[in-house]
Amino acid sequence: MDVKRSTPSYLYWLFCQFELITCSYLMEPWEKVLFYSFNLAMAGLLLYTAYVCLAFHLSSAFQLLGSFLGNPRENALSVVK
Repeated sequence: MDVKRSTPSYLYWLFCQFELITCSYLMEPWEKVLFYSFNLAMAGLLLYTAYVCLAFHLSSAFQLLGSFLGNPRENALSVVK
């Protein structure tokens, strides 16, 4: 099985499946442009939001795990005194 030949055909197959599932093969070209632009914008926003929120949640989870393991974060008041 040749990977160079199978990858483009697999991607084409996935695109055909996407068009069949969303019925976008029935749309006119200008409708397809709007539809695909909207889908790409939503996917981009989803990835950006996941990246930003995931970093915050992982940071909070590691801080909580650290406090459970006996390495509590110092209180701001104890640093001032």
